[in-house]
Amino acid sequence: MLITRPKVAELTFQLYGRPLHPELFQIYRSRRVERGKYDAKIDITSGGHVVTWRSGHLTLTEVAAAAQNPLPKARRLLSHRLKGEHHDLHRCRCASYQMGFQLETAEPDIFWAFQQDLLLDAQRSGLLYRFDGGGRMAMGAISYIQVETRDRSLLVQAFHTFPEDLAIVKTQSLFELVDSACDC
Repeated sequence: MLITRPKVAELTFQLYGRPLHPELFQIYRSRRVERGKYDAKIDITSGGHVVTWRSGHLTLTEVAAAAQNPLPKARRLLSHRLKGEHHDLHRCRCASYQMGFQLETAEPDIFWAFQQDLLLDAQRSGLLYRFDGGGRMAMGAISYIQVETRDRSLLVQAFHTFPEDLAIVKTQSLFELVDSACDC
């Protein structure tokens, strides 16, 4: 299990059609959501986040984590190295999952201003964790997750900063029930 935040170049973005054991991750903050016919658990982890979304017998688990994090291959539906920009869609039974991520590097002044903006936004809502700067930097990395719920959908927007690389990872995921007659 990772104790510190990995380098941004080591990250992957994955989707599983099953729950993953929480002991696979160092979890710093969590939030549970129950709405309509689904529930979800959102975790901030050392490498990014884990979102476990359930509706009936269907479970989808999204993971942003280090590639060397020992995750199973069984029922892995999507896997992408977290670099550049990417969008994907996965449909299953009564639900659809849409995701997009973007990795940006910034000039130091823009990077630090973005981190300050995240801290201000987090005072109003969302899930926030500030990592220790480790003595080398006054301010460490930040993970901020904003969640929007509807009766049939969950939108998760996540921002993860990596000060050593002056990098920002932005992700957006939509978990959605697509057939009202279907009970997953």
